Amino acid sequence: MDNLLSYEGKRCLFAGCFSGMGEATARIVESLGGTIVAADIKRPTSFGFERFHEADLRDVDAIEQLVSETASGGPIDRLFYCAGLPGTRPKPDVMAVNFVGLRHTVERVAPLMPKGGAAVCIASSAGLGYMSTLERVMPLMEIEDHAAAMDWVVKHQDEYEAYSFSKMCTIIYVLRRGALLAQERGIRLNCTSPGPTDTPMVPAFIEQSGPMFENFPKPIGDRVATPEEQGWPLAFLNSDAASYVAGENFYADGGAANAMIMGSLKIDLAKLAEKR
Repeated sequence: MDNLLSYEGKRCLFAGCFSGMGEATARIVESLGGTIVAADIKRPTSFGFERFHEADLRDVDAIEQLVSETASGGPIDRLFYCAGLPGTRPKPDVMAVNFVGLRHTVERVAPLMPKGGAAVCIASSAGLGYMSTLERVMPLMEIEDHAAAMDWVVKHQDEYEAYSFSKMCTIIYVLRRGALLAQERGIRLNCTSPGPTDTPMVPAFIEQSGPMFENFPKPIGDRVATPEEQGWPLAFLNSDAASYVAGENFYADGGAANAMIMGSLKIDLAKLAEKR
């Protein structure tokens, strides 16, 4: 039987792979035979790559150059968008990297992918309340131009908390766009929503939300996930093993989000905010 998790012969663009989940996923994909084109503001050191692009994903010109140069070197079979900024950074920067740049990258790469290609991006369990924000998000969803979208972001930045809002936007984008990309281009688009994970952004999360982050439900072993535990779902969703999976938001949080939705995991917000 063929190994459908294999990435042999697959050329994969990784946007955001110096550390954390992106770095872990790149190492996994490399171990599965994939060829990696790496893009970040720092050069990765823990895996091999065909080429490294120093790219600031807040900058639309940098995204355009990254996609153009990657495509000039061969097919882009898979896109992993793993870049992200925490909510301690300026709101426009957070939205630019976590959503507007993400969407722009996907939309620029998709037409260049061969049929059967796939893209996956990282949302967050912080985006759990996306259904409650649909009315606010939909105007931004309709703005396809990067500059115009950023104008909307700046104009409305006092109306939202940037990190969770950017993740809600990502989930909504994937759920809306996934079926259409599959239908129009034969490209699968999915995202994951990790729970608390041991990455270099943890200090920023603690700075922003303190006990709320530390006390967030962790049903599996009362611990945070490792980057590798988040990397494998990303590698799966972009592999041929997930060939009939598109437009999905995959919770990788030990069951916390769905348990909260169904009411089987009760959350005491006051206790959640208490120091341990």
